[in-house]
Amino acid sequence: MIRAFLDEEVISTHLASNYWRVRVLPEVTSTQEILKTELVSNGDCVVAEFQSAGRGRLDRKFDSAPHVALLFSVYIEPLRVDAWGWIPLIAGTAVARTLNKQSQSNSFLTKWPNDVLAASGKVSGVLCERYKAGIIVGIGVNVSTQVDELPVESASSIFIESGIELDRNQLLAALLAEFQELFERWDSGEDLTSSYRALSQTIGLEVRVIAPDSSERTGIAIGVDTEGRLKLESGELVSVGDVVHLR
Repeated sequence: MIRAFLDEEVISTHLASNYWRVRVLPEVTSTQEILKTELVSNGDCVVAEFQSAGRGRLDRKFDSAPHVALLFSVYIEPLRVDAWGWIPLIAGTAVARTLNKQSQSNSFLTKWPNDVLAASGKVSGVLCERYKAGIIVGIGVNVSTQVDELPVESASSIFIESGIELDRNQLLAALLAEFQELFERWDSGEDLTSSYRALSQTIGLEVRVIAPDSSERTGIAIGVDTEGRLKLESGELVSVGDVVHLR
């Protein structure tokens, strides 16, 4: 099992551009908090072996054993300020595209707005947070996690799904390159709807949407709008909430 330590020098040799500045830390409360307190320039990236207080969407915890996951945050300052709701979709799409390329499969799909799923369960989650003039994008990917190391039954990992052992240093560089490509295309004004739809497991399904106030609604998901909101067949637009796939 590949469980090599994360290494800044190794990661830098695999980076496709000098856009990113990667810092590796052994343990943090959360990579988002490190960016806020120690680094905050466009292209900053913090990756940690372990997070003691990792967060997911809607203030949920994001737990992982050391050395088996990629836990990182990046800071970006988009030129476009009209549709920042697309950033979570871009992040999720970048993760799914990268994992499919690395595993030479089509096993990894997105669930609106930014989870990455496989048949065996959730492999990745994303948390986006506005900060100063930009956005902090936090990403967690279960890489070599074994079944007995999963925090919840609904979770999975790249290894569990595909049997492939990936080096996290190389994987991080590949993820950053994919995210940068999609982000820069979107930031220059390109419509990425087709790229998102190609990997969306949500669009076309009947879904239950659970709002932060616990209210619920159901409907067929038919697409996303220019602000990244989920479109339901009824005409409703969902900007925040938990989505449950019903069929």
